[in-house]
Amino acid sequence: MPAPELTIKTAEEVGWDFAALGEVMLRLDPGEDRIAQARSFRVWEGGGEYNVGRGLRRCFGLRSTIVTAQVANPVGRLVEDLMLQGGVDTSHVLWREDDGIGQASRNGLYFLERGFGVRGALGSMDRGHTAVSQFRPGEIDWDHLFGSEGVRWFHTGGIFCALGAETTAVAREAVAAAKRHGAVVSYDCNYRPSLWRARGGRLAATAVNRDLAPYVDVLFGHEGDLAAELSDATDGLPAHTAETYAAMASRLVTAYPNIKVVATTTRRAHTASRNDWGAYAFAGGELHTVHEMRDLDVYDRVGSGDAFAAGMIAGLLNGRGVGYALRCGLAHGALTMTTAGDSSCVTEAEVGRLMQGLDAGVQR
Repeated sequence: MPAPELTIKTAEEVGWDFAALGEVMLRLDPGEDRIAQARSFRVWEGGGEYNVGRGLRRCFGLRSTIVTAQVANPVGRLVEDLMLQGGVDTSHVLWREDDGIGQASRNGLYFLERGFGVRGALGSMDRGHTAVSQFRPGEIDWDHLFGSEGVRWFHTGGIFCALGAETTAVAREAVAAAKRHGAVVSYDCNYRPSLWRARGGRLAATAVNRDLAPYVDVLFGHEGDLAAELSDATDGLPAHTAETYAAMASRLVTAYPNIKVVATTTRRAHTASRNDWGAYAFAGGELHTVHEMRDLDVYDRVGSGDAFAAGMIAGLLNGRGVGYALRCGLAHGALTMTTAGDSSCVTEAEVGRLMQGLDAGVQR
């Protein structure tokens, strides 16, 4: 059965199973080297909201599109080509004019070394003044996307909202249109201190999350992502047991009864290359749990949370219920950590085989 009260359009009713709003950057990967020592880089595309759509398309075969912006220069076209290889539709990409030096608008880059053993992963962002950060309300015809074309599920999150002066307003415009046309809305709080540092830190991020929460059906996050009283010093990340997460999620859905599912991953990093990996989902007054994967070998952990979201969404879109969706998300996230790049490079059959070994339970 589907999640309680989560009404999802059929695939035959719409043009898209999934649409996302977010930035797509070019990732430069030094392989086994460190960034400061590298003499060559492999490139990938990546971005929190986009990664979910790519996973849904490449692993689960669902029709995905991305609303984003790129500068029309060779770097932007490279990102476009990578998105096309990922199978994600690019018809909703807004192209900005290239001024030759990137002073007016530019494409986002980031460098990331994966880490190994006791040396953690390290990222270096270069995403100031990007095309997506300059999104303004009214630039996208949301009623055409959600009405004329039709979308079953829409996804965005805190990363996009942090990027520019008006990106939160754009996100609000998008989720309001999605709800108006009957799409399910998911939101990943996805707090990044570096993005919010100049905009008020965690308190500013939680204020944005509370502003958008009334439009959200499925929330990836926890109470700390919406709690006004938390400060930057707490970082808003309590250590959850199943019992504390159930109590937290119950309080959250009481405050925002429109939220039907709350889900999060749990991770304990013993080293950069060995983690414990688990997840919880709360729906219909019940907490769904999955047996934690202990000492999971990690090749590249970036994008695993997005892969978890993709697996959860795939399970819910296919009407398989919250317990199935949780196991699907956990398995997809675990497998994504075994390959390089932000995005899933695994098959649905591989996810299914791993799911068979995952024990699940419900705490009432």
